[in-house]
Amino acid sequence: MIDLHTHTTFSDGVLIPAELARRAAKAGYKAMAMTDHADASNLGIILDNIGRFVKETGPYLDLEVLCGVEITHVPPPLIPDLIREARKRGAQIVVVHGETVVEPVLIGTNLAAIEGGADILAHPGMLTPQEAELAAEKGVCLEITSRKGHSLTNGLVASLARKFGAQLVLDNDAHAPGDLIPLELRKKVALGAGLTSEEYAQAEANSRALVGRLLGR
Repeated sequence: MIDLHTHTTFSDGVLIPAELARRAAKAGYKAMAMTDHADASNLGIILDNIGRFVKETGPYLDLEVLCGVEITHVPPPLIPDLIREARKRGAQIVVVHGETVVEPVLIGTNLAAIEGGADILAHPGMLTPQEAELAAEKGVCLEITSRKGHSLTNGLVASLARKFGAQLVLDNDAHAPGDLIPLELRKKVALGAGLTSEEYAQAEANSRALVGRLLGR
């Protein structure tokens, strides 16, 4: 299993990086990304600290850890530049907090994330056909999530990804130990969103391929 969307105490998660990594490894995860909520005010703080953790502690962990951020509630016109800034500052992966239906995310965020070349558009909410088509063209992965509330529109995201050929990934958006769900439940989340068994397997393969690409493998 791979989870490319998690949070530590550097934003609103409850675990420090070392404990999050240890619990993820114990739960059976082989790779994960630490992607704390970021805007211009804390981008450097997150990447400096998570980056140092990955560099110094990563070789001693039982799973691969990527350093990243989740750009969150940033005005859409600023998102593409912040994606580029995150990469310059050492982000191995950039997630953008999409237009979930349970938070007041500004309309236009999804489009800005896709146009800006984010790696993953998290919980896109009421994703439009145009956004799904553009995500497919630009290789931006769309997220199927197990997180309460954000998961309400998983079915729409899955159906549009299928129609336009966009890549899906499965993430937990983990903030606490109980969010690191086991493989059986992970698969049920995917199938419950309307994915076939083959599409579920492809989503898992997409995560593995993305990790490989981001790490230059």
